[in-house]
Amino acid sequence: MFTSAALGLPFMAPSQAQKHVTFNEALRRLDLVVQLSVQGRDDAPPEAPSENTRFIVGASPSGAWIGHANDIAIFEPGGWTFTTPQEGWQAWIAGEGRFVVWTGGTWQALEPELQNLPGLGINATSDANNPLIVAGPASLFNNVGGGHQVKINKAAPGETASLLFQTGCGGRAEMGTTGSDAFTIKVSADGGTWHDALVFDPATGHAGGAAVQSQPDDTTPGRLMRADWGYGPGTLLGQVAQAAGKPTGAVLEAGATYLRLACGTQIVWDTMALTRSDAATLSAHWTFPQMFAGSAFVSGSLDPGTANITPGLDALGAVTCTGGDGAGTTISLRRIAGQTDFAAVDTCTLRMTAIGRWF
Repeated sequence: MFTSAALGLPFMAPSQAQKHVTFNEALRRLDLVVQLSVQGRDDAPPEAPSENTRFIVGASPSGAWIGHANDIAIFEPGGWTFTTPQEGWQAWIAGEGRFVVWTGGTWQALEPELQNLPGLGINATSDANNPLIVAGPASLFNNVGGGHQVKINKAAPGETASLLFQTGCGGRAEMGTTGSDAFTIKVSADGGTWHDALVFDPATGHAGGAAVQSQPDDTTPGRLMRADWGYGPGTLLGQVAQAAGKPTGAVLEAGATYLRLACGTQIVWDTMALTRSDAATLSAHWTFPQMFAGSAFVSGSLDPGTANITPGLDALGAVTCTGGDGAGTTISLRRIAGQTDFAAVDTCTLRMTAIGRWF
């Protein structure tokens, strides 16, 4: 009996008797392999199969399936019959919910072609603007034993590479390189008006934007303080500075005998030794350790450790300061009129303080 090359269908011979037998066998075989769907695949046949139940026989068959590894088995009224698959045959395995293909050596899962797809929708339908759509509670991009990167590439600096967060398909927040290579975080209350909250300069890494101080005296609530315009441990004590009357340096600048404040106030102090300049006067010139912007308010008092001097401590008058020009002043201590003159070796020590502005 001659058979077809692909499916092994029997041909009827010329003048053959009982042609219906050959014809029915061909139909039976077509019924088995065309639109092939099997219940499952196993090594052992089921105990009570229904008529026309089809299986793919496993690689180590037993019972009535012995000798028919990987064949297609169908249960008919006369028992199990088998068909040997040919390379490329496909079958739907209902119990597994998958297609398999016979490769010539094994039944292998048939995977769809996923290269160069025009679009892909997972629980959704893709479109021209969104060729990939995923509808679900979460998406996971996992590693394979190390790290993992999600890459978004754009053609030129003026293009956009970003993540857009939406509410009801209306934009509310976006982060990425939008229109430049500066990394930007922007927000919107309505999807129409946007604010560049944070902008990071790609050359320096420094931050700007609506969420950061715009100038040194910017005290807008909710804005972030710039390190060079704000005060903290690094700028509390250092060199004070100003520009156009606005502080640009540290809060306090301190020396051995002076203190400068960012607000412009300056305090200096020192211990001065006065010597006899004439019979009635002890004096000295005090050069300030730091310049004042103008004349300062200078005061002094007698050091409690000062020894007795010729007129006696109770014969001393007030301390006077003259000629102050911001750089220094002449300090004088005069005796009360009518008292004994100062001796040539007389001296006294004063504690001096000057307060003014350094700008």
